Parts: sequence; C-alpha cells; structure tokens
Amino acid sequence: MADKRFFRNRGPYKLAEIARMGQAKIYGDADPNSLHTDIGPIGEAGRDHVSFLDNKRYIAAFAESNAGAVVVAPQYIDKAPAGMALLVSDKPYRSFALIAHAFYEEIGAAPKVDASAIIDPGAIIGDGCKIDAYVVIGPGVKIGNNVHLGAHTVVGRGVTVGDECRVGAHVTLEFCDIGPRTQLHPGVRIGQRGFGFDMDAQGFIDVPQLGQVIVGADVEIGANTTVDRGAGPDTIIGDGCKIDNLVQVAHNVVLGKRCVLVAQSGIAGSSRLQDNVVIAAQVGVSGHLVLGERAHIGAQAGVMRDVPAGAKLVGSPAIPIREFFRMVSETQKLGRGRKKVTGSDC
Repeated sequence: MADKRFFRNRGPYKLAEIARMGQAKIYGDADPNSLHTDIGPIGEAGRDHVSFLDNKRYIAAFAESNAGAVVVAPQYIDKAPAGMALLVSDKPYRSFALIAHAFYEEIGAAPKVDASAIIDPGAIIGDGCKIDAYVVIGPGVKIGNNVHLGAHTVVGRGVTVGDECRVGAHVTLEFCDIGPRTQLHPGVRIGQRGFGFDMDAQGFIDVPQLGQVIVGADVEIGANTTVDRGAGPDTIIGDGCKIDNLVQVAHNVVLGKRCVLVAQSGIAGSSRLQDNVVIAAQVGVSGHLVLGERAHIGAQAGVMRDVPAGAKLVGSPAIPIREFFRMVSETQKLGRGRKKVTGSDC
C-alpha cells in the first residue's frame, strides 16, 4: 500500500463508483454500496482493498487472496474465493490503473516562483506555474500554464514548454519545443548537439547541428535519458511516446506516435520508428533504418536492417523471434549430442 508520507489517499469509494471509474462491471450479487478504502497487491490486500489479476501466474494467489474486490478478466471468474467482489474487465490492468488514479490522483504543486530562480526579463511565464529553487530560464523562453519546473533545471534560449508539463530536477532543455502534458523525469537532457563529425587522420571536424528537438504531447521521458538535436532535420518524439530511464536518442531520429523505448536502449542517427513500435531493454538500433508500425524488438537485440511492420525480432543481429528460438533449440541439441559422444569415449 502507498506510503502516506508521499501519497494522499482520496478514498473510500463505493464499489459501484470503483466499477464506473475502472470501466468494469460488477459481477453477480456483490454489494454496489460496499466501501473500499485503498488499493493493494493481490497477495497483501485486505477486505476493504481493491486489487487486480492480469497474469495467470498469480491465479493461486488470487484464489487465496483476502482482497475485498478484484478486477479480473472473465475467464478467471471461477477461480475467485467465496465472498470476494469481482469487477469484470477485458483489460484488468488498464481498469486497475484507472482505479489507482482515482485513489491517488497526483497532487498538483501550489503555484510559486522561488526567489532563487533566475528568469530572463524576456521570458514569458504562463499562469499557475511552480518554479523551484535555482531554476534558470533564458531569453525568449515561453512557459505554458500550470507548468512545474524542478530545482536546478535550465531552460535555454528560445525553448517552449507547453501547458501542464512536469519537469523534474536537474533537467536541461535546449534547442527544443516541448508539447503539452509532457513529463520529464530528473536528469533528462534534451537538445544537446548531435554526435556528428568528419573523421580524418589529421583531426576531426564537427558538423554543425542546426536542427532542434520537437517533443509531442503527452510524452514521458525517464530519468537521465538524452535526446540530441538534429543536424539539419529535427529530432522528433511523437505524441504519447513512453521513454524509459537511461535511453539515448540520437540526432535526426523520428519516433512516431506511442512508441515505447525501454531502459538502456539506443537509437542511432536518422533512424525512423513508425507508430507503436516497442524497443525492449538494451536494444541497439543502427542508423538510417526504418522500423515499421507495431514492430517489437526483444531485449538486447541488435537491429542492423529495416524492420517490416508488425515484425517481432530478437537476437544480435536481430532476426524473427521464431527463427531465433529454432536456432537456440538446434544449438542445444548439438550440445546434448556432443556430451553423449564424449561420454562414450571415456
């Protein structure tokens, strides 16, 4: 359960309210007026708590759970213990997320500009903003309404930040436009020069990086992630993208809408990810590639060529997932066969 030092519980709610908020339906004769005070994991939740079941690995825990109400998919209804109220949903995880938001809606920071902040006279600051200690805002900056800038954040010359953005501590924003309702976690660096130079035995010559970074609406970028500005074309992060911690997005990269980049992955320059592409942890994508819509790349894969729409790849170099596991199976068979031969020789 959530720690009261950091999160404020907005409950209790009646079961009928919880069902409505979670876009679920009350199953059977469960009391719609029963009160529930909190949410919790299925193995720890009590009689006045709401939990969920989304993974069949936890069916045993579900069958023994003391939770008063559980969001569950239709196929698991018959596994529920007696007396448990069920909220039936085709997408239990999504329903539970909506319920959790209702119980623990983020507490907005009170509008205030800390006296230690350094704000250029030419900057435009919207209504209802909270600007924490030692923030630096440069000339020509435009900050929208209800924006929160965390301590020690630097917003460079000409940058725009859209309405209702949340920017964590120690973030650096340069050469970029940030769309509305975007969340940048602590340590994010956006708009530094891209890694572009001409190599020669007599010395390297940097290529001017004259583009910017355009971040769309409703984007989330995790702690210590870096997004380089373009060399001429812009680096673009599409609406609704989710980028994890410690990710590198190089110059001229274009992410379509709702792409997911998991921790420690890296996208090399000028590659393009179409809508709804998923990149798992520690994936490397070479430069100048196109990854088609809804492509999924498994953890630690190395992508060295274009990827068709809807493809699922894994391995390095990345290949279709069925082919990869067939190769693994054949390798294991060879290993077992070698052991048998070695044993007969002894």
